[in-house]
Amino acid sequence: MRILIVEDDFTSRRLLQLMLGPYGTCDIAVNGIEALKAFDMAHAENNPYQLICLDIMMPEMDGQEALKQIRAREKALGVDPQYEVRVIMTTCVDSPRAVIEAYYHGGCTSYLVKPIEKTKLLSLLRDLDLIPNRERSAGATTARG
Repeated sequence: MRILIVEDDFTSRRLLQLMLGPYGTCDIAVNGIEALKAFDMAHAENNPYQLICLDIMMPEMDGQEALKQIRAREKALGVDPQYEVRVIMTTCVDSPRAVIEAYYHGGCTSYLVKPIEKTKLLSLLRDLDLIPNRERSAGATTARG
């Protein structure tokens, strides 16, 4: 899986990288402008991201604006909605207004409040079918063996 972590805080960025690293290749951006450049480059290389973890509050361009532009670019590229990149918004602000903005106006896939717990993140990735479900994997092994 190809992953883009967009986070201006070094510690949060590093923690996400450590949690997600075993599941794919992690690229880093520190603001929305860098995120859009990385997104465009990934599509130009015909190797788009499957997951973007996008902080909401960042300098230069916040996550809400970056998300809107990512979705607009996908639409312009003709990406079928079922193949859109999964975007998990991350923030330290548990605000209903921010959640509504991210889901309904931006089109995010999900939303996590910091500090991000590894178990919650991995459970969410399983629910989104981005990483294998342990039960399904174990069941498949048993059925073959």
